[in-house]
Amino acid sequence: MPVDPQLAGLLQFIQDAGYPPMWEQTPEAARKGFRAMSVGTVQPDQAVPVGSVEELMVPGGDGECPARLYRPVTRGPLPTVVYLHGGGFVIGDLDTHDQTCRRLCADVDAVVLAVDYRLAPEHPFPAGVEDAIAATRWAAEQKLGGDARLAIAGDSAGGNFAAVVAQTVPELLTAQLLIYPTVDAFGDYPSRHQNESGYGLEVADMLWFHEHYTGGAEIAPEDPRFSPLRADSFAGQPPAVMAVAEFDPLRDEGVAYADRLAADGVPVDLAAYDGMIHGFVDMGAWSPAAAAAVTDLNARFAKLLHAT
Repeated sequence: MPVDPQLAGLLQFIQDAGYPPMWEQTPEAARKGFRAMSVGTVQPDQAVPVGSVEELMVPGGDGECPARLYRPVTRGPLPTVVYLHGGGFVIGDLDTHDQTCRRLCADVDAVVLAVDYRLAPEHPFPAGVEDAIAATRWAAEQKLGGDARLAIAGDSAGGNFAAVVAQTVPELLTAQLLIYPTVDAFGDYPSRHQNESGYGLEVADMLWFHEHYTGGAEIAPEDPRFSPLRADSFAGQPPAVMAVAEFDPLRDEGVAYADRLAADGVPVDLAAYDGMIHGFVDMGAWSPAAAAAVTDLNARFAKLLHAT
């Protein structure tokens, strides 16, 4: 099917604005632009209502990291979800994904801990993923929702981190939610060619992110901390929901990751959304179809998380 008409209109609006593409910008400019398209478009009365929101600090890989804790209206005991935001390891923060985390908290009926991990290029690989692992270990100890159920979740680069966390500490986790993750940096997939440009996330952007994330260092292609699809085995992973979008260059590696999970005996629910583009989970304000996809995705995850 074609791109959802409302999302196509959004893409055209961004193109007509005349801003340079991501890969031609500095990290600072890209971060500012990303905030303008996310935080800058949400009025205070449009925030998804939750029970409470708390700012806190959590352990990271090298000192503490800022974090934000969302509690639903429902009283516990409830599961906890550690959420890792997207942004190519370079952009994004707690504010850019505030609506996403609020919606996840409300829809899934879970406590959500969003972690503001260190970004590249100031903190290249593996700083951010070390923060994600440390914060997850802390959350497991704290039992923030009141019981031992703990899930890891993330979108795009955050989905990469979530996959690495699930591979590193599977014994701590009840479930995982991977939303259009980047999981094979050195792979070559049809979707990267079919959706190379014109759909929001450009392959040129992916290369820009990669350069900043590596910090110029040589990364072994088989290192699963960088490309979790390259792990030797997926056995023992927590059950997963994997979301992919039709017009996303990352689509096929997400499908390949789901296939690897299933092949190694891990229950996986592959949610493939036709007409959607990369980043659709934060585009419900522009697209009813994107909003419906998020509702469906969160319902799938809630079913998995509350069934355990």
